Amino acid sequence: MGVRDGSPRGRELAAMILARYVDGASPPGTRLPTERHLARELGVTRTAVRLALSYLEAEGRVSREVGRGTFLRAAANAADDIGPADVMTARELFEPQVVPLVVVHATGRDFAELDRCLRGGESADTVEDWERWDAEFHRAIVVASHNRLLLRMYDSIGAARHGPLWGNLKQSNDSPERRVVYRAEHERIVEALRARDVEEALEATRAHLERVRASLLGSAGVPA
Repeated sequence: MGVRDGSPRGRELAAMILARYVDGASPPGTRLPTERHLARELGVTRTAVRLALSYLEAEGRVSREVGRGTFLRAAANAADDIGPADVMTARELFEPQVVPLVVVHATGRDFAELDRCLRGGESADTVEDWERWDAEFHRAIVVASHNRLLLRMYDSIGAARHGPLWGNLKQSNDSPERRVVYRAEHERIVEALRARDVEEALEATRAHLERVRASLLGSAGVPA
């Protein structure tokens, strides 16, 4: 039975996919049907399905791997008690280490995905939408390393971003002006990666993470 007349969007469609596929008996690691199949099954467009899957990915319920498909992930309830300082420390240790691999291995498809995340961030008009696109952007960088084990490790960090402590802090520190700065820093990272300039990409990544830490936690000596 189709649902086009109901026009489910975003989180509503994501909830439908959760109810039909993710919250069922399928174990973590199970591959979901293709976007085309989901669109036909749910009676919506592929664009709508893609947006819903983006929400589920940002919430840590599925992972999308270029060229392979969309896979169920185990629920990450442990994120509830991981503080923002721990999340930032893990990100600062992990994300710069991935940059040299991305410089070597990133493909045109990877850069297309990064550009998609940049455009999504530009169109975000709520803190929830911005946080989703921000999370997708940083995960897309790790995907571009083409190292599946590193991606699985990073997904643990990503899941911690959906705990209440992180969410509350992001909400209280969000502003349109801050998003403009973050978007410019994202663009600088992508430009350096596309130019295969590892030193510039590392500098841009570290500077961005320092600013995020300063904005969230008030680190001394770093402008927010």
